[in-house]
Amino acid sequence: MQDRPVVVVLHADHLPEGMDAVSAVAEVRYATADTLGDAMPGADVLLLWDFFSSAVPDVWDRCDSLRWIHIAAAGVDSLMFDELATSQVVVTNSRGIFDRPIAEFVLGQILNFAKETAVSAELQRARVWRHRETEMIDGSHAMVVGTGAIGREIARLLTAVGVTVSGVGRTARDGDPDFGVVHASSQLADVVHDVDYLVLIAPLTDLTRGVVDARVLGAAKPGVRVVNVGRGELLDTAALLDGLRSGQVAGAALDVFDTEPLPEDSPLWSTENLVVTPHMSGDSKGWRRRLAGLFVANFERYAASEDLQNVVDKKLGFVSS
Repeated sequence: MQDRPVVVVLHADHLPEGMDAVSAVAEVRYATADTLGDAMPGADVLLLWDFFSSAVPDVWDRCDSLRWIHIAAAGVDSLMFDELATSQVVVTNSRGIFDRPIAEFVLGQILNFAKETAVSAELQRARVWRHRETEMIDGSHAMVVGTGAIGREIARLLTAVGVTVSGVGRTARDGDPDFGVVHASSQLADVVHDVDYLVLIAPLTDLTRGVVDARVLGAAKPGVRVVNVGRGELLDTAALLDGLRSGQVAGAALDVFDTEPLPEDSPLWSTENLVVTPHMSGDSKGWRRRLAGLFVANFERYAASEDLQNVVDKKLGFVSS
């Protein structure tokens, strides 16, 4: 590594704060998707602050010195491409920043379903006094598809309020400290029959794309609720809509979508018992500052020739525990 490394920051609307420690020892170049190609020659490090950008493959032939890419997100599906996967470039992600916020978001959505928060809001707007009985989440069963760091935080939080939690991952196993039992994702349709809440937080890979489809939803317990805080492509949206319309699925809370922003003409906006939020489940106040702090700490490790944290297994597409 040269004495003064070159760090390129790919950004869109916001610049990372707290980069003084990096700029003190490195040349920092700020680029947008349009100028990234000109910024990459000679660059050692690329910070994908614009973490949904697809610009890197287009400028790969100009990444002549690149050794490390850090993405300011937990998922790396928007970044990974064949040339990067087979290269010697190390990829790290922002694992750990979003765990608790997303877990709290999931708990909030489950409570909203159980306590009929949307119904109460509608009745209030209509000035209707209607006494009702609502559900308890204590004793319900939540199945979390995705057993990484965020999935585990979801499991711990739901367990703390009395929800029975099981997991779905690449391989089946018993005795997991957070999930108890983990089912193989290939067997999801066989084990979903008693699930009250199906929570999706798996990374998007070839194995997880469309993991919750018409077969899974049809095999689920009638009245199941679906919460997707992972990636839109984990879920067959058409099958979900069919399930909501038939009543097989009693409700859904979607924070992620196949196309983002969600188009104005999407039927999801007006589907009954479906909650739409704009990919915000992990974005608690101060999240950008925490993301920048994680990169700065990792850069200090890089500059000291120490092992980086949150190194992604590029074959798997996530940080392997």
